[in-house]
Amino acid sequence: MPVMAPINLVFRFKPVTAPQPWSQRFSSPLHPAIARFNASLSFDIALIDYDLTGSQAHARMLGQVGILTTAEAETLVAGLETIRQEYHQGLFQPGLDAEDVHLAVERRLTELVGDTGKKLHTARSRNDQVATDLRLYLRDQIDAIRQQLRTFQEALLDLADAHVETLIPGYTHLQRAQPLSLAHHLLAYFEMAQRDWERLGEIRGRVNVSPLGSGALAGTTFPIDRHFTAEALGFAQVGRNSLDGVSDRDFAIEFLAAASLILVHLSRLAEEVILWSSQEFQFVKLLDACATGSSIMPQKKNPDVPELVRGKAGRVFGHLQALLVVLKGLPLAYNKDLQEDKETLFDTVATVRACLEAMTILLTEGLEFRVERLVGAVGEDFSNATDVADYLAARGVPFREAYQLVGRLVRQCTERGLRLMDLTLTEWQELHPKFEADILTAITPQQVVAGRQSYGGTGFSQVQAALRVARDLILV
Repeated sequence: MPVMAPINLVFRFKPVTAPQPWSQRFSSPLHPAIARFNASLSFDIALIDYDLTGSQAHARMLGQVGILTTAEAETLVAGLETIRQEYHQGLFQPGLDAEDVHLAVERRLTELVGDTGKKLHTARSRNDQVATDLRLYLRDQIDAIRQQLRTFQEALLDLADAHVETLIPGYTHLQRAQPLSLAHHLLAYFEMAQRDWERLGEIRGRVNVSPLGSGALAGTTFPIDRHFTAEALGFAQVGRNSLDGVSDRDFAIEFLAAASLILVHLSRLAEEVILWSSQEFQFVKLLDACATGSSIMPQKKNPDVPELVRGKAGRVFGHLQALLVVLKGLPLAYNKDLQEDKETLFDTVATVRACLEAMTILLTEGLEFRVERLVGAVGEDFSNATDVADYLAARGVPFREAYQLVGRLVRQCTERGLRLMDLTLTEWQELHPKFEADILTAITPQQVVAGRQSYGGTGFSQVQAALRVARDLILV
Protein backbone atom coordinates (compact mmCIF):
# COMPACT_ATOMS: atom_id res chain seq x y z
CA MET A 1 0.00 0.00 0.00
CA PRO A 2 1.24 3.51 -0.73
CA VAL A 3 2.33 5.53 2.28
CA MET A 4 -0.05 8.40 2.95
CA ALA A 5 1.33 11.85 3.52
CA PRO A 6 1.01 13.08 7.11
CA ILE A 7 -2.14 15.10 7.80
CA ASN A 8 -1.57 18.69 8.82
CA LEU A 9 -3.72 19.26 11.90
CA VAL A 10 -2.89 22.96 12.25
CA PHE A 11 -6.10 24.89 11.55
CA ARG A 12 -5.89 28.48 10.43
CA PHE A 13 -8.63 31.02 11.04
CA LYS A 14 -9.23 34.52 9.88
CA PRO A 15 -8.89 37.01 12.72
CA VAL A 16 -12.12 38.15 14.38
CA THR A 17 -12.95 41.73 13.46
CA ALA A 18 -15.88 42.28 15.83
CA PRO A 19 -15.15 44.52 18.82
CA GLN A 20 -14.20 42.68 21.99
CA PRO A 21 -16.41 43.01 25.08
CA TRP A 22 -13.53 44.10 27.28
CA SER A 23 -11.59 47.38 27.30
CA GLN A 24 -9.52 48.91 24.51
CA ARG A 25 -6.40 47.94 26.39
CA PHE A 26 -6.08 45.28 23.65
CA SER A 27 -4.99 46.22 20.16
CA SER A 28 -5.81 42.96 18.36
CA PRO A 29 -8.70 40.50 18.60
CA LEU A 30 -8.74 37.03 20.08
CA HIS A 31 -7.96 34.12 17.84
CA PRO A 32 -11.36 32.62 16.84
CA ALA A 33 -10.54 29.22 18.37
CA ILE A 34 -9.49 30.89 21.63
CA ALA A 35 -12.66 32.99 21.59
CA ARG A 36 -14.71 29.81 21.39
CA PHE A 37 -12.55 28.15 24.04
CA ASN A 38 -12.98 31.14 26.34
CA ALA A 39 -16.74 31.55 25.90
CA SER A 40 -19.21 30.17 28.44
CA LEU A 41 -22.45 31.37 26.84
CA SER A 42 -23.34 27.90 25.59
CA PHE A 43 -23.96 26.77 29.16
CA ASP A 44 -24.25 29.86 31.35
CA ILE A 45 -27.27 31.03 29.34
CA ALA A 46 -29.08 28.77 31.82
CA LEU A 47 -28.52 31.55 34.37
CA ILE A 48 -30.23 34.26 32.32
CA ASP A 49 -33.32 34.63 34.51
CA TYR A 50 -31.15 34.91 37.62
CA ASP A 51 -28.81 37.34 35.86
CA LEU A 52 -31.73 39.54 34.86
CA THR A 53 -33.24 39.44 38.36
CA GLY A 54 -29.90 40.27 39.96
CA SER A 55 -29.32 43.09 37.51
CA GLN A 56 -32.74 44.56 38.19
CA ALA A 57 -32.01 44.60 41.93
CA HIS A 58 -28.64 46.22 41.23
CA ALA A 59 -30.24 48.88 39.01
CA ARG A 60 -32.86 49.70 41.63
CA MET A 61 -30.15 50.02 44.25
CA LEU A 62 -28.15 52.40 42.02
CA GLY A 63 -31.26 54.55 41.75
CA GLN A 64 -32.00 54.28 45.47
CA VAL A 65 -28.59 55.60 46.53
CA GLY A 66 -28.46 58.30 43.82
CA ILE A 67 -25.69 56.83 41.65
CA LEU A 68 -28.29 56.78 38.86
CA THR A 69 -31.40 58.89 38.54
CA THR A 70 -34.72 57.26 39.31
CA ALA A 71 -35.64 57.50 35.63
CA GLU A 72 -32.40 55.79 34.58
CA ALA A 73 -32.95 52.98 37.08
CA GLU A 74 -36.52 52.45 35.91
CA THR A 75 -35.36 52.41 32.29
CA LEU A 76 -32.80 49.72 33.09
CA VAL A 77 -35.29 47.60 35.03
CA ALA A 78 -37.85 47.81 32.22
CA GLY A 79 -35.23 47.03 29.58
CA LEU A 80 -34.06 43.97 31.51
CA GLU A 81 -37.64 42.75 31.77
CA THR A 82 -38.03 43.17 28.01
CA ILE A 83 -34.97 40.94 27.52
CA ARG A 84 -36.54 38.33 29.80
CA GLN A 85 -39.67 38.30 27.66
CA GLU A 86 -37.64 38.18 24.46
CA TYR A 87 -35.63 35.24 25.72
CA HIS A 88 -38.65 33.20 26.75
CA GLN A 89 -40.34 33.97 23.43
CA GLY A 90 -37.24 32.76 21.58
CA LEU A 91 -36.47 36.24 20.24
CA PHE A 92 -33.22 36.78 22.16
CA GLN A 93 -30.65 34.18 21.13
CA PRO A 94 -27.18 35.68 21.58
CA GLY A 95 -24.19 34.20 19.80
CA LEU A 96 -20.85 33.14 21.25
CA ASP A 97 -19.35 36.49 20.28
CA ALA A 98 -21.02 37.80 23.44
CA GLU A 99 -18.69 35.51 25.46
CA ASP A 100 -21.08 34.96 28.38
CA VAL A 101 -24.66 35.58 29.47
CA HIS A 102 -23.73 38.73 31.41
CA LEU A 103 -22.20 40.53 28.45
CA ALA A 104 -24.94 39.26 26.15
CA VAL A 105 -27.56 40.85 28.38
CA GLU A 106 -25.65 44.10 28.71
CA ARG A 107 -25.16 44.34 24.95
CA ARG A 108 -28.86 43.75 24.27
CA LEU A 109 -29.85 46.18 27.01
CA THR A 110 -27.78 48.93 25.39
CA GLU A 111 -29.45 48.19 22.06
CA LEU A 112 -32.84 48.60 23.72
CA VAL A 113 -32.32 51.66 25.94
CA GLY A 114 -29.26 53.34 24.46
CA ASP A 115 -26.33 54.66 26.47
CA THR A 116 -28.22 54.28 29.73
CA GLY A 117 -27.64 50.56 29.31
CA LYS A 118 -23.92 51.13 29.64
CA LYS A 119 -24.48 52.41 33.18
CA LEU A 120 -25.84 49.11 34.51
CA HIS A 121 -22.39 47.76 35.31
CA THR A 122 -21.52 50.72 37.55
CA ALA A 123 -20.19 49.49 40.93
CA ARG A 124 -20.33 45.89 39.82
CA SER A 125 -18.00 43.25 38.33
CA ARG A 126 -18.76 40.08 36.45
CA ASN A 127 -17.07 38.36 39.38
CA ASP A 128 -19.69 39.29 41.96
CA GLN A 129 -22.39 39.12 39.29
CA VAL A 130 -21.79 35.45 38.43
CA ALA A 131 -21.38 34.53 42.09
CA THR A 132 -24.79 36.08 42.74
CA ASP A 133 -26.38 34.31 39.78
CA LEU A 134 -25.04 30.95 40.90
CA ARG A 135 -26.36 31.36 44.42
CA LEU A 136 -29.80 32.42 43.17
CA TYR A 137 -29.88 29.44 40.80
CA LEU A 138 -28.73 26.92 43.38
CA ARG A 139 -31.12 28.23 46.01
CA ASP A 140 -34.05 27.54 43.70
CA GLN A 141 -32.72 24.12 42.70
CA ILE A 142 -32.21 23.10 46.31
CA ASP A 143 -35.83 24.02 47.04
CA ALA A 144 -36.97 21.95 44.06
CA ILE A 145 -34.84 18.93 45.01
CA ARG A 146 -36.04 19.05 48.61
CA GLN A 147 -39.62 18.95 47.34
CA GLN A 148 -38.73 15.96 45.16
CA LEU A 149 -37.23 14.24 48.19
CA ARG A 150 -40.54 14.72 50.00
CA THR A 151 -42.41 13.13 47.08
CA PHE A 152 -39.94 10.23 47.10
CA GLN A 153 -40.45 9.82 50.85
CA GLU A 154 -44.21 9.79 50.39
CA ALA A 155 -43.83 6.96 47.88
CA LEU A 156 -41.76 5.01 50.39
CA LEU A 157 -44.33 5.60 53.13
CA ASP A 158 -47.23 4.52 50.95
CA LEU A 159 -45.42 1.27 50.18
CA ALA A 160 -44.46 0.80 53.82
CA ASP A 161 -48.07 1.34 54.96
CA ALA A 162 -49.12 -1.53 52.72
CA HIS A 163 -46.41 -3.90 53.96
CA VAL A 164 -46.06 -3.51 57.73
CA GLU A 165 -46.69 -7.22 58.29
CA THR A 166 -45.06 -8.40 55.08
CA LEU A 167 -41.78 -10.08 55.99
CA ILE A 168 -38.53 -9.92 54.04
CA PRO A 169 -35.18 -11.53 54.78
CA GLY A 170 -32.70 -9.10 56.29
CA TYR A 171 -29.10 -9.44 55.19
CA THR A 172 -25.60 -8.75 56.42
CA HIS A 173 -22.69 -9.53 54.09
CA LEU A 174 -25.48 -10.37 51.60
CA GLN A 175 -26.14 -13.47 53.72
CA ARG A 176 -29.48 -14.15 55.39
CA ALA A 177 -29.36 -12.59 58.86
CA GLN A 178 -32.74 -11.92 60.50
CA PRO A 179 -36.27 -11.47 59.15
CA LEU A 180 -37.67 -7.96 58.95
CA SER A 181 -40.88 -6.14 58.36
CA LEU A 182 -40.72 -4.97 54.75
CA ALA A 183 -42.02 -1.60 55.95
CA HIS A 184 -39.05 -1.37 58.33
CA HIS A 185 -36.70 -2.02 55.41
CA LEU A 186 -38.35 0.70 53.32
CA LEU A 187 -38.27 3.13 56.25
CA ALA A 188 -34.48 2.81 56.31
CA TYR A 189 -34.47 4.56 52.93
CA PHE A 190 -36.94 7.12 54.28
CA GLU A 191 -34.39 7.98 56.97
CA MET A 192 -31.63 8.36 54.37
CA ALA A 193 -33.85 10.70 52.35
CA GLN A 194 -34.71 12.63 55.51
CA ARG A 195 -31.02 13.27 56.17
CA ASP A 196 -30.66 14.37 52.54
CA TRP A 197 -33.56 16.79 52.97
CA GLU A 198 -32.13 18.20 56.20
CA ARG A 199 -28.60 18.40 54.79
CA LEU A 200 -29.78 20.40 51.78
CA GLY A 201 -31.64 22.74 54.12
CA GLU A 202 -28.44 23.42 56.03
CA ILE A 203 -26.54 24.02 52.81
CA ARG A 204 -29.26 26.35 51.58
CA GLY A 205 -28.52 28.61 54.53
CA ARG A 206 -24.92 28.96 53.38
CA VAL A 207 -25.98 29.44 49.76
CA ASN A 208 -28.33 32.22 50.79
CA VAL A 209 -25.60 34.83 51.33
CA SER A 210 -25.29 37.78 48.95
CA PRO A 211 -21.92 38.43 47.28
CA LEU A 212 -23.34 41.27 45.18
CA GLY A 213 -21.37 44.46 45.79
CA SER A 214 -18.05 42.66 46.33
CA GLY A 215 -16.91 44.02 42.98
CA ALA A 216 -14.02 42.33 41.25
CA LEU A 217 -12.40 41.50 44.60
CA ALA A 218 -12.05 44.66 46.72
CA GLY A 219 -15.49 46.24 46.92
CA THR A 220 -16.17 49.60 45.28
CA THR A 221 -15.68 53.31 45.86
CA PHE A 222 -19.33 53.99 45.03
CA PRO A 223 -21.76 54.45 47.96
CA ILE A 224 -23.73 51.29 47.25
CA ASP A 225 -26.20 49.62 49.61
CA ARG A 226 -25.45 45.91 49.66
CA HIS A 227 -28.20 45.22 52.17
CA PHE A 228 -30.76 46.72 49.79
CA THR A 229 -29.86 44.29 46.99
CA ALA A 230 -29.60 41.38 49.39
CA GLU A 231 -33.10 42.02 50.71
CA ALA A 232 -34.47 42.57 47.20
CA LEU A 233 -33.08 39.20 46.11
CA GLY A 234 -34.24 37.34 49.20
CA PHE A 235 -30.78 36.72 50.64
CA ALA A 236 -30.70 36.21 54.39
CA GLN A 237 -27.19 37.59 54.84
CA VAL A 238 -24.60 39.78 53.13
CA GLY A 239 -21.11 38.39 52.60
CA ARG A 240 -18.62 39.98 55.00
CA ASN A 241 -15.48 39.77 52.85
CA SER A 242 -15.28 40.87 49.22
CA LEU A 243 -12.36 38.55 48.39
CA ASP A 244 -14.28 35.57 49.72
CA GLY A 245 -17.48 36.79 48.10
CA VAL A 246 -16.18 36.42 44.55
CA SER A 247 -13.96 33.37 45.04
CA ASP A 248 -16.07 31.20 47.35
CA ARG A 249 -17.47 28.03 45.82
CA ASP A 250 -17.71 26.09 49.06
CA PHE A 251 -21.47 26.23 48.72
CA ALA A 252 -21.25 24.50 45.34
CA ILE A 253 -18.97 21.80 46.70
CA GLU A 254 -21.27 21.26 49.67
CA PHE A 255 -24.17 20.87 47.30
CA LEU A 256 -22.22 18.44 45.11
CA ALA A 257 -21.33 16.42 48.22
CA ALA A 258 -24.97 16.37 49.33
CA ALA A 259 -26.02 15.42 45.81
CA SER A 260 -23.48 12.60 45.86
CA LEU A 261 -25.03 11.26 49.06
CA ILE A 262 -28.49 11.42 47.51
CA LEU A 263 -27.18 9.31 44.63
CA VAL A 264 -25.47 6.94 47.08
CA HIS A 265 -28.84 6.34 48.73
CA LEU A 266 -30.75 6.03 45.47
CA SER A 267 -28.08 3.71 44.10
CA ARG A 268 -28.27 1.44 47.15
CA LEU A 269 -32.02 1.13 46.72
CA ALA A 270 -31.52 0.62 42.99
CA GLU A 271 -29.09 -2.21 43.66
CA GLU A 272 -31.58 -3.91 45.96
CA VAL A 273 -34.36 -3.63 43.38
CA ILE A 274 -32.02 -5.14 40.78
CA LEU A 275 -31.27 -8.05 43.09
CA TRP A 276 -34.87 -8.46 44.21
CA SER A 277 -36.11 -8.60 40.60
CA SER A 278 -33.66 -11.33 39.59
CA GLN A 279 -34.70 -14.95 39.16
CA GLU A 280 -32.45 -15.81 42.09
CA PHE A 281 -34.42 -13.59 44.50
CA GLN A 282 -37.85 -13.05 42.87
CA PHE A 283 -38.86 -10.66 45.66
CA VAL A 284 -40.34 -8.08 43.26
CA LYS A 285 -42.02 -8.16 39.89
CA LEU A 286 -41.02 -5.40 37.48
CA LEU A 287 -44.01 -3.76 35.83
CA ASP A 288 -44.02 -2.74 32.21
CA ALA A 289 -44.01 0.99 32.97
CA CYS A 290 -40.43 0.85 34.23
CA ALA A 291 -38.83 -2.12 32.46
CA THR A 292 -37.45 -2.84 29.01
CA GLY A 293 -36.77 -5.97 27.01
CA SER A 294 -33.86 -7.51 25.21
CA SER A 295 -33.25 -7.09 21.49
CA ILE A 296 -32.46 -10.80 21.16
CA MET A 297 -33.89 -12.63 24.21
CA PRO A 298 -37.69 -12.34 24.17
CA GLN A 299 -38.12 -13.58 27.73
CA LYS A 300 -36.08 -10.80 29.32
CA LYS A 301 -37.42 -7.95 31.43
CA ASN A 302 -34.58 -5.64 32.33
CA PRO A 303 -34.39 -3.28 35.35
CA ASP A 304 -33.14 -0.33 33.30
CA VAL A 305 -34.36 2.38 35.69
CA PRO A 306 -32.41 1.22 38.75
CA GLU A 307 -29.41 0.30 36.58
CA LEU A 308 -29.29 3.80 35.12
CA VAL A 309 -29.61 5.38 38.56
CA ARG A 310 -26.79 3.16 39.81
CA GLY A 311 -24.67 4.22 36.83
CA LYS A 312 -25.43 7.94 37.08
CA ALA A 313 -24.21 7.98 40.67
CA GLY A 314 -20.62 7.80 39.40
CA ARG A 315 -21.26 10.79 37.16
CA VAL A 316 -22.26 12.95 40.13
CA PHE A 317 -19.32 11.71 42.21
CA GLY A 318 -17.03 12.74 39.35
CA HIS A 319 -18.43 16.27 39.33
CA LEU A 320 -17.68 16.61 43.04
CA GLN A 321 -14.12 15.47 42.51
CA ALA A 322 -13.71 17.77 39.51
CA LEU A 323 -14.70 20.91 41.41
CA LEU A 324 -12.56 19.97 44.40
CA VAL A 325 -9.57 19.70 42.09
CA VAL A 326 -10.39 23.02 40.41
CA LEU A 327 -10.52 24.86 43.72
CA LYS A 328 -7.63 23.27 45.58
CA GLY A 329 -4.86 25.39 44.02
CA LEU A 330 -6.57 28.70 43.28
CA PRO A 331 -5.05 31.84 44.78
CA LEU A 332 -7.44 34.62 45.78
CA ALA A 333 -9.54 35.99 44.29
CA TYR A 334 -11.30 35.14 41.02
CA ASN A 335 -9.63 32.94 38.41
CA LYS A 336 -10.98 31.80 35.07
CA ASP A 337 -10.80 28.20 36.34
CA LEU A 338 -14.01 28.96 38.21
CA GLN A 339 -15.85 28.93 34.90
CA GLU A 340 -15.64 25.15 35.30
CA ASP A 341 -18.07 25.24 38.21
CA LYS A 342 -21.17 25.71 36.09
CA GLU A 343 -21.33 22.64 33.89
CA THR A 344 -20.59 20.38 36.85
CA LEU A 345 -23.28 22.11 38.90
CA PHE A 346 -25.88 22.18 36.13
CA ASP A 347 -25.37 18.54 35.20
CA THR A 348 -25.48 17.43 38.83
CA VAL A 349 -28.76 19.24 39.40
CA ALA A 350 -30.26 17.71 36.25
CA THR A 351 -29.00 14.23 37.15
CA VAL A 352 -30.23 14.30 40.75
CA ARG A 353 -33.64 15.58 39.74
CA ALA A 354 -34.01 13.00 36.97
CA CYS A 355 -32.95 10.14 39.25
CA LEU A 356 -35.31 11.19 42.04
CA GLU A 357 -38.18 11.40 39.58
CA ALA A 358 -37.36 8.01 38.03
CA MET A 359 -36.98 6.22 41.36
CA THR A 360 -40.23 7.72 42.66
CA ILE A 361 -42.06 6.47 39.58
CA LEU A 362 -40.40 3.08 40.00
CA LEU A 363 -41.75 2.82 43.55
CA THR A 364 -45.25 3.99 42.67
CA GLU A 365 -45.78 2.45 39.23
CA GLY A 366 -42.87 0.19 38.41
CA LEU A 367 -42.71 -2.72 40.83
CA GLU A 368 -44.84 -5.08 42.83
CA PHE A 369 -43.68 -7.11 45.80
CA ARG A 370 -44.18 -10.88 45.51
CA VAL A 371 -45.62 -11.41 48.99
CA GLU A 372 -45.95 -15.18 48.68
CA ARG A 373 -42.33 -15.50 47.65
CA LEU A 374 -41.27 -13.31 50.58
CA VAL A 375 -43.29 -15.44 53.00
CA GLY A 376 -41.52 -18.51 51.72
CA ALA A 377 -38.12 -16.89 51.83
CA VAL A 378 -38.22 -15.97 55.50
CA GLY A 379 -39.16 -19.50 56.45
CA GLU A 380 -36.47 -21.40 54.58
CA ASP A 381 -33.33 -20.47 56.50
CA PHE A 382 -31.83 -20.16 59.98
CA SER A 383 -32.43 -16.41 60.44
CA ASN A 384 -34.32 -17.23 63.66
CA ALA A 385 -31.19 -18.68 65.30
CA THR A 386 -30.49 -15.52 67.32
CA ASP A 387 -34.00 -15.73 68.73
CA VAL A 388 -33.31 -19.23 70.04
CA ALA A 389 -30.21 -17.92 71.81
CA ASP A 390 -32.21 -14.96 73.14
CA TYR A 391 -34.89 -17.37 74.36
CA LEU A 392 -32.35 -19.20 76.52
CA ALA A 393 -30.66 -15.99 77.67
CA ALA A 394 -34.01 -14.65 78.86
CA ARG A 395 -34.29 -17.77 81.02
CA GLY A 396 -30.95 -17.33 82.74
CA VAL A 397 -28.57 -19.13 80.38
CA PRO A 398 -25.49 -16.94 79.71
CA PHE A 399 -25.85 -15.57 76.20
CA ARG A 400 -22.45 -16.77 74.97
CA GLU A 401 -23.22 -20.28 76.20
CA ALA A 402 -26.61 -20.15 74.47
CA TYR A 403 -24.96 -18.78 71.32
CA GLN A 404 -22.53 -21.73 71.15
CA LEU A 405 -25.29 -24.25 71.80
CA VAL A 406 -27.45 -22.86 68.98
CA GLY A 407 -24.46 -22.78 66.66
CA ARG A 408 -23.98 -26.53 67.18
CA LEU A 409 -27.71 -27.05 66.67
CA VAL A 410 -27.67 -25.19 63.34
CA ARG A 411 -24.76 -27.35 62.17
CA GLN A 412 -26.63 -30.53 63.11
CA CYS A 413 -29.83 -29.34 61.39
CA THR A 414 -27.88 -28.46 58.27
CA GLU A 415 -26.39 -31.94 58.18
CA ARG A 416 -29.86 -33.49 58.60
CA GLY A 417 -31.53 -31.16 56.08
CA LEU A 418 -33.83 -29.69 58.73
CA ARG A 419 -34.86 -26.19 59.75
CA LEU A 420 -35.09 -25.11 63.38
CA MET A 421 -38.86 -25.04 63.01
CA ASP A 422 -38.81 -28.74 62.03
CA LEU A 423 -37.57 -29.85 65.47
CA THR A 424 -40.03 -31.42 67.90
CA LEU A 425 -40.50 -30.21 71.47
CA THR A 426 -38.79 -33.41 72.66
CA GLU A 427 -35.73 -32.61 70.55
CA TRP A 428 -35.65 -29.06 71.94
CA GLN A 429 -35.83 -30.27 75.53
CA GLU A 430 -33.15 -32.88 74.92
CA LEU A 431 -30.93 -30.01 73.77
CA HIS A 432 -31.58 -27.95 76.93
CA PRO A 433 -34.10 -28.30 79.76
CA LYS A 434 -34.96 -24.57 79.64
CA PHE A 435 -36.87 -25.06 76.39
CA GLU A 436 -40.63 -25.20 76.84
CA ALA A 437 -43.58 -25.57 74.47
CA ASP A 438 -43.61 -21.87 73.58
CA ILE A 439 -40.30 -22.27 71.70
CA LEU A 440 -42.33 -23.69 68.81
CA THR A 441 -44.13 -20.37 68.31
CA ALA A 442 -41.30 -18.11 69.48
CA ILE A 443 -39.20 -18.98 66.42
CA THR A 444 -41.85 -18.56 63.74
CA PRO A 445 -40.86 -15.70 61.39
CA GLN A 446 -43.92 -13.61 62.28
CA GLN A 447 -43.20 -13.88 66.00
CA VAL A 448 -39.49 -13.31 65.52
CA VAL A 449 -40.26 -9.99 63.85
CA ALA A 450 -43.12 -9.02 66.17
CA GLY A 451 -40.96 -9.59 69.23
CA ARG A 452 -38.35 -6.98 68.34
CA GLN A 453 -39.93 -4.15 70.29
CA SER A 454 -36.82 -2.12 71.11
CA TYR A 455 -37.09 1.50 69.98
CA GLY A 456 -36.28 1.70 66.28
CA GLY A 457 -36.61 -2.06 65.85
CA THR A 458 -38.56 -4.06 63.31
CA GLY A 459 -41.40 -5.10 65.65
CA PHE A 460 -44.76 -4.33 64.06
CA SER A 461 -45.89 -1.87 66.73
CA GLN A 462 -42.53 -0.10 66.51
CA VAL A 463 -42.88 0.13 62.73
CA GLN A 464 -46.39 1.56 63.05
CA ALA A 465 -45.05 4.18 65.45
CA ALA A 466 -42.19 4.97 63.08
CA LEU A 467 -44.67 5.44 60.24
CA ARG A 468 -46.62 7.96 62.29
CA VAL A 469 -43.44 9.89 63.08
CA ALA A 470 -42.40 9.80 59.42
CA ARG A 471 -45.77 11.14 58.28
CA ASP A 472 -45.38 14.05 60.71
CA LEU A 473 -41.84 14.72 59.50
CA ILE A 474 -42.79 15.23 55.88
CA LEU A 475 -45.39 17.82 56.86
CA VAL A 476 -42.57 20.16 57.95
